[in-house]
Amino acid sequence: MTEANITIEDIQVANKTVKVVHISGQLDESNVDEKIQEIYKLVEAGPKGLCLIFDLENLDYMNSKSIGYLTDLYGKTTEAGGQIAIAKPKANIADILQVVGLTQLIKIFGDIDSAKNYIAASGTTTAASSTNPTPPQTT
Repeated sequence: MTEANITIEDIQVANKTVKVVHISGQLDESNVDEKIQEIYKLVEAGPKGLCLIFDLENLDYMNSKSIGYLTDLYGKTTEAGGQIAIAKPKANIADILQVVGLTQLIKIFGDIDSAKNYIAASGTTTAASSTNPTPPQTT
């Protein structure tokens, strides 16, 4: 069984509590179903408008199932008026996310501060107003 660790940190961004989900190691068939439950519990218990930043700096590998879970988490979070951003993925992870088209849905940033700025600039969205969101301009 390969090792994967998930830790969750609360930070304040523009009067919002943002959950930074730090994922390290390898998400694969031997652990992804168990590990991802921590994030699902967070999303299900979270308030409307929950914002998540996935810090993937120390993630070395993710299989297709973990990409599917990330896509599902994106859907559940945005349906409730929240946002997701990805920060600091290694080149191999960023390439995979781009190839499968996830970068069309979830913004990727080179550092956590840029992801925080994106969340802050986005303002508060609600499920009703998220049908036609206008994405913020990032630099």
